[in-house]
Amino acid sequence: MPRERDEPVRLTKIYTRGGDAGETSLGDGSRASKLDPRIAAYGAVDELNAAVGVVLAAECPAAIRAVLERVQNELFDLGADLSVPAGLEGRLRVTQAQIDALERDCDTFNAELPELKSFVLPGGTAAAAHLHVARTVCRRAERDALPARDTVGLNPLALVYLNRLSDLLFILARAANSIDGREEPLWRPGRSA
Repeated sequence: MPRERDEPVRLTKIYTRGGDAGETSLGDGSRASKLDPRIAAYGAVDELNAAVGVVLAAECPAAIRAVLERVQNELFDLGADLSVPAGLEGRLRVTQAQIDALERDCDTFNAELPELKSFVLPGGTAAAAHLHVARTVCRRAERDALPARDTVGLNPLALVYLNRLSDLLFILARAANSIDGREEPLWRPGRSA
């Protein structure tokens, strides 16, 4: 029975045995090797979503929490986009409006931060450190999506979304330290601790 576009997916059985031979189902029901670059791309997005979940599970400033809760849902949208072959109409796809929202978040949080005087080392508060981990996973997800774009085709906005999200995660890591009154750990070239 078809479901509405915004209706949640109902899962009645978690294991299906369908992937035991190294294949999995794509979002349109077709089968693909688990080595397919689309699988690597949405697998990395799934890992990114888990990393964002770790940030949310810990102490996280409320303003950042609200943004990350929206981002978590959008990452499922992104995974759905990546899991459906390009060119199929009427499927859930990342939109320019979602990218615009990320850019607004970047501008809003960055406006409150001091000018960067060096590269920032991942750390400070626990939230900032976890956000930096999420940022690095996001960069990998973007790299993992490139082979899929080149071989099977992707919604071009999917890559833009990942690129902008990694920028936002960096800014949010800085903001988490700032909100907590913590100085950012800065790179000091050639200096040993």
